Amino acid sequence: MLTGHWWVTDALEYQGPAYLASWVVWVIVSITLHELAHGWAALRQGDQTPRLTGHMTWNPIVHMGVQSLIVFAVVGIAWGAMPVDPTRFKSRFGDLIVSAAGPIMNVSLAIASMIGGALWLEFGPREAVDDVFFENVFVFFFLGASLNVVLALLNLLPIPPLDGSRILASVSTSFRRMTMHEQAPMAGLFAILVVFVFAGDVLWDIGDGAAAWGIVIVKLLVSGDAGEGLGI
Repeated sequence: MLTGHWWVTDALEYQGPAYLASWVVWVIVSITLHELAHGWAALRQGDQTPRLTGHMTWNPIVHMGVQSLIVFAVVGIAWGAMPVDPTRFKSRFGDLIVSAAGPIMNVSLAIASMIGGALWLEFGPREAVDDVFFENVFVFFFLGASLNVVLALLNLLPIPPLDGSRILASVSTSFRRMTMHEQAPMAGLFAILVVFVFAGDVLWDIGDGAAAWGIVIVKLLVSGDAGEGLGI
């Protein structure tokens, strides 16, 4: 999404309005549900911080924050946050469970989108409506699957402050000490930037491939004919 022009005009020019609208919806929905998953898991672990701070809400502004929304408007990417207090978790592996809940939500959204895309290909009213409408709905499901695969993979990287670092810190004392170093946040942000610059295309290739294969497999299970599943 990062080019020499504004990402909105690039998306409209190269992918079209359906892609742009789908991107906006999926980024906001995926981040909101990702953070709520952390909150739900934290509550189950005995920590009331998400509720006490007013973060158990469907309002994406609460989860993304003004700064994230501004960056989203400017460059098309965003992030979210869910306040939790690990000292209140009742389980020894509470931090691992709460941290893993976000990526698990993204995987769930990806699977749901794959199922939706496959069912749309199989049962959508291709004959009754304009082909453009049919393809636009498929784009929505495909992008939802691809984006959430990427978000799951990205968040599982063991880089502070991503969820993967908290998961690894829950089972590795030495890694936990490393993440507590005063330079860890800055090093983590630099590492994330490096991933975006040098591995961003790889992550998207994996996301697109997983979305395509997932939809094909579901369509095969539904109809027994996945050969033309993506040939729209």
